[in-house]
Amino acid sequence: MRSTHFLGTRYSFRKDTEIPTDKPIIFVANHQSMNDIPPLIWFFRKNHPKFVSKKELGKGIPSVSYNLRHGGSVLIDRKDARQALAEIAKLGKYIEKHNRSAVIFPEGTRSRTGHPKRFQPMGLKILMKNAPSALIVPISINNSWKLLKYGKFPYGIGNHFTIDVHSPIKNIGNADDLIALVEETVKAGVTSFK
Repeated sequence: MRSTHFLGTRYSFRKDTEIPTDKPIIFVANHQSMNDIPPLIWFFRKNHPKFVSKKELGKGIPSVSYNLRHGGSVLIDRKDARQALAEIAKLGKYIEKHNRSAVIFPEGTRSRTGHPKRFQPMGLKILMKNAPSALIVPISINNSWKLLKYGKFPYGIGNHFTIDVHSPIKNIGNADDLIALVEETVKAGVTSFK
């Protein structure tokens, strides 16, 4: 994050309420670029966030790959639904037992234009089922995609990266209705379209 300050990137982290650290949390965010992840780790460090990540990131990226493999996150094979859902269930049980947090990007892949994609609800539903006491926290990320609008080089300059953390939602009631509410909340806060 600090290195992007040299490019004129500003970060705004706004939250409606304090996020508790004594219960499991499921953070649900839109996904605009790989730059979404470091601010989420930093701003939620007290919640010990673990990630649902594609298996390709488990090797080849210094420190990041090691952390994904050994830090409690799960690596999923997007071509193998059974393996992916089993790993997500394992993460749900882990955060439930240890009062940690999980971060999931239900769009399944990042949006290269900032426009949110439709949620793929199954992974989130499995997390909710395996962490029944977790609070669900919707997050809207804006302008992260602009850092990579030209590819990995050159990075975009002078961007205002915002993270809006919405009020937690209790994991009670019909899962489909809850996921629809979370998706609506996340998308309502995303304004950084192309």
